[in-house]
Amino acid sequence: MARPKFYPRKVKTSCSEYLGLKHGFRSGLEDVNAKYLLSKGQAVEYEGYTMSYTQPSKRRKYTCDFVLWNGILIETKGAFPTADRQKHLMIKQDYPDLDLRFVFSRPQQRISKQSKTSYAAWCDHKGFQWAGQIIPDHWVTEKPNMRAVEAAVHALGWEPPWERKKK
Repeated sequence: MARPKFYPRKVKTSCSEYLGLKHGFRSGLEDVNAKYLLSKGQAVEYEGYTMSYTQPSKRRKYTCDFVLWNGILIETKGAFPTADRQKHLMIKQDYPDLDLRFVFSRPQQRISKQSKTSYAAWCDHKGFQWAGQIIPDHWVTEKPNMRAVEAAVHALGWEPPWERKKK
């Protein structure tokens, strides 16, 4: 099996806060998680799939960060502003069987200065699985949930790896 292309594009920068940009990612957290997935033998296609979702009165597009072999969608987040939280709730409403999970750089960060709710607590309350810093091993090795796989195929046009091998 050919090793997947890991770094999709190159950007020259010397600033450490743009670590991910050096390797074609939007953040250092995405870069770290892509390297982790590669070390686990997972093919890495960063922002390779886009789905449509409905914002009241508008049709919008969303591109998830990673799709695991088992159909789990991973979104890595440093900041998690209100607009992003609302967007993910609309996606969940449009695709209830989709298995979208979050990896936060700081899961205990509060959603705002006025709130006591953390990113992790928000996910728990809204029914999203989450992790801190790095994608958990058990997410990578988890058996596919066929309803979630079918939802990913429908929403993204994604093709499961076992279907690709048949061709």
